[in-house]
Amino acid sequence: MIRKLIGLFILTGCIVISNQTQAQDKVVDQIVAVVGKNIILKSDIEGMYQQQQAQGITTEGDMKCEILENLLVEKLLLAEAELDTTITVSDSQLNQNLEQRIQYFTSHLGSEKEVEAYFKKSIIDLKADLQEVIKNQQMTQQMQNKIIDKVTITPAEVRYHFKNLPEAEIPQIDAQIEYAQIVVQPIISLEEEDRIKSTLRELKRRIETGESSFAPLAVMYSEDGSARNGGELDYMGRGQLDPAYAAAAFNLKGDKISNVVKSDFGYHIIQVVDRKGEQIKTRHIIMMPKPSPKAMEKAFSQIDSIADFIRKGTFKFEDAAMRYSYDKDSRNNGGIVINPETGESKWKLSELDPDVSKVITKMNINEISKPFKTIDDKQRPVYKIVKLINKTNAHPANLRDDYVELSNIYMASKKEKTLDTWIREKQSGTYVHIDDTYLNCNFKYKGWMK
Repeated sequence: MIRKLIGLFILTGCIVISNQTQAQDKVVDQIVAVVGKNIILKSDIEGMYQQQQAQGITTEGDMKCEILENLLVEKLLLAEAELDTTITVSDSQLNQNLEQRIQYFTSHLGSEKEVEAYFKKSIIDLKADLQEVIKNQQMTQQMQNKIIDKVTITPAEVRYHFKNLPEAEIPQIDAQIEYAQIVVQPIISLEEEDRIKSTLRELKRRIETGESSFAPLAVMYSEDGSARNGGELDYMGRGQLDPAYAAAAFNLKGDKISNVVKSDFGYHIIQVVDRKGEQIKTRHIIMMPKPSPKAMEKAFSQIDSIADFIRKGTFKFEDAAMRYSYDKDSRNNGGIVINPETGESKWKLSELDPDVSKVITKMNINEISKPFKTIDDKQRPVYKIVKLINKTNAHPANLRDDYVELSNIYMASKKEKTLDTWIREKQSGTYVHIDDTYLNCNFKYKGWMK
């Protein structure tokens, strides 16, 4: 239930606004439930039902009843949030989420014009409709977080919980590996960097003199996915952009074109398209310096020698990683690669980079791979060697090997029980009315019917 609730708020917001738009031509929309002073419309349920069917979501029970109960829980949280003076939504929070929602629609529908055509209203009117929806979502999420944020567990609780699990309920742990890497990046020549910068300066000149406009040049020359959109990127804040890119973009005035900017991804010229609060929409042309064949050969030779020295015992893998690896995230950790999704060193096979997976799944523990070419997170060609540190097959969980996973599972279970208890307590003290057409629903929380 807690996972359903956590994912509910964003989905509901999208559905509600869609239904408001789709129901514009309807004279009446039936109120099927009231929680406190908040209502649930039949169109809310029908819209979410249609979306879940389109996504192939199935359920053993009555899907419309389950949707209604999720909405009832949301409105119960909202009713309590409206009484809690510590729960507030600032204008900046609201505006940021509004922009994110419009970006979401734009990325799925193709452009702002497509968004306006789909919803049959201007972006300004769409934002006006969304304001209350998003504010309610944020208040609801804050309320839920307030209820479960103080939940803690101890190692003793995890052990007790696991030892009392029926055998059939012991979770299955996926196959996982831990690995370390050393990365060598080919050196880019000064001549190549000068060539890139010179090309970008010439493109800037052509735009500023009116010989060409920015978008078609971006389509022709830019070397990232934004090229097909004329170099245009979505609204972003400083923290979402490369620091050098952000510094240049936020200092631009009007529609001026930046000088050539070097970031971790390459070289850019930048133009600001629009500003909204602390976010800007930019377009850019990015060009990435390419290492020469000779530089690639030298990088391969370097990493091949490093691997050979490690195998001979001249130095340890972790020492070589700290001394030679170009990857700043892993080199200070002895080369061990941390999974950004979990903050741990364990990786499911499905989470691995395909180039790494192809190599490491055939290795034995403590084996060091041959050098292989791949692309790093900045889209630059690099060579890697990897060392398989540990590998576990899929297995029923045990405390020795899977404490962290068991701890996370138990924490989620404890939060779910805490939220369940809160819902049952609040049901009795909150005004709830449900239309007779839903009286036969087999709700999880029986207190809706009074």
